[in-house]
Amino acid sequence: MSSLTEKDRPIVQLLLNTGTCPRCILRFCCVGSQVLYRHPYKDLMKDLQEFLKNNQEKEDTICLDGVDPPCKRIRLEHTEKGPGDLNHNGEFQQIPSVNDGNAAMESSAGKVCNVCLGILQEFCEADFVKKVCQKVNSADYQFTSFVFSVSLPPQLSVRERAAWLGVKQEMRNLGFPLAKDDIVQLKEAYKWIIHPQLSEELGVPADGKSLFEVSLVFAHPETDEECHFLATACPDCFRPAKNKQSVFTRMAVIKALEKIKEEDFLKHFPCPPSQPKNLCDALEIQCNNGAVFVAGRYNKYSRNLPQTPWIIDGERKLESSVEELISEHLVAEFKADSFNFSSSGREDVDVRTLGNGRPFAIELVNPHRIHFTAEEMKRLQQAINNSSDKIQVRDLQLVTRSAIGRMKEGEEEKTKTYSALIWTDRAIQREDIAFLDDTKELKLDQKTPLRVLHRRPLAVRCRIIHTMRSEYIDEHHFRLHLKTQAGTYIKEFVHGDFGRTKPNIGSLLNSTADILELDVESVDVDWPPTLDN
Repeated sequence: MSSLTEKDRPIVQLLLNTGTCPRCILRFCCVGSQVLYRHPYKDLMKDLQEFLKNNQEKEDTICLDGVDPPCKRIRLEHTEKGPGDLNHNGEFQQIPSVNDGNAAMESSAGKVCNVCLGILQEFCEADFVKKVCQKVNSADYQFTSFVFSVSLPPQLSVRERAAWLGVKQEMRNLGFPLAKDDIVQLKEAYKWIIHPQLSEELGVPADGKSLFEVSLVFAHPETDEECHFLATACPDCFRPAKNKQSVFTRMAVIKALEKIKEEDFLKHFPCPPSQPKNLCDALEIQCNNGAVFVAGRYNKYSRNLPQTPWIIDGERKLESSVEELISEHLVAEFKADSFNFSSSGREDVDVRTLGNGRPFAIELVNPHRIHFTAEEMKRLQQAINNSSDKIQVRDLQLVTRSAIGRMKEGEEEKTKTYSALIWTDRAIQREDIAFLDDTKELKLDQKTPLRVLHRRPLAVRCRIIHTMRSEYIDEHHFRLHLKTQAGTYIKEFVHGDFGRTKPNIGSLLNSTADILELDVESVDVDWPPTLDN
């Protein structure tokens, strides 16, 4: 085992004797060769045995032939008791003699590792990897790469700390410093072993930037029992949390380990760690695809259709919505778990959206299917349009998450064009409304409308009516075309909202005015890109 050197021998001897697996021993010897961890478990155990045997023969030769250099075995057995050299009974456990190599091998062989609790043993074998891949394949996801994540039982941090303290003491006695950061992390070593096997079995590469995640969640029945002393020593680190079955979360345990004094730790937990009673359980094998985003523009032709589900006090008011009419097709085709709908502004339930439509985007959460050709997107758009006469969509396309930001930027910065059918109580003639056509850049002060005050904060917003064009109909009706700043409340501009919008059409005409119909004629946001549909 060329990666190990003479200074690693006491670490190998110590950990083997206390029931540590070969791969964890490599971690504590700071071996960074990924390939070495992938060697079969039995081969690694044999290699460690040979390493100890070969070094023992060299040592014996040095002890017999050399007079001046003292025997290294003497240095190994010599300990200087310091303040940190305590186990849970107040002492460090006796470091075994290097002559106990065979006993150490028997101690580690066939037992659950006292550090990783079997993670780098049972769960690195081909049979387990095949089980993971079968679960992934049965979930029926589309993916071209994967990222692998693993969640470990919290007490692994406790056991690793205990093992490190033992190794640190041994190395200190030999004059070799060992920093905890030098040890290869368990998750890292596990991924070194698992990645190539998963890649080969799934037929795709591992990629840290992949949107498709395969995750393993490990648990252990003795977590609370082994971490309980930390709650006594550092109670402020463990607070009950919502949706958590135990207070001993990974982050809480790590926080407590950073806080607890070394001598207090050693008084409550064996060092090196004792042999575990149970192997870890692979609690869950989960798959998740990163969200896919679909954008387009919609037209709404009904005056009895809300943009999103209309629910008041838990009771649904109307049977459908723009959001649902579009998303139900997308969720089904992308095989997504759920969705999030957003748009550039919104219209009231009784307002139509005409012209080139309103930009929208839908986030499809955990989609099983992610690859669609342009032709397939056209067919999906047609299916949506054929399903209802209340809405139509256009320019349906896949977009990136960052691109959606352009829609939200335009929501505040761009202009919108409306057509309003207005009634006045006072009889009017054409010349009475002609001045509206000449009114430009009219500034409004709009206090939050009463109808939306339950969901929006009370404020006075300055908005601008850029242009107006009137169409006389009869003595009590006319149509007004307006180009306004985004965010302008048109209904309130017409009737005044009990004086909360100033000026308003009623005040300008010196008459009571109300709005009978309102249409959005254009939303001037140049997004998403227009397609040749």
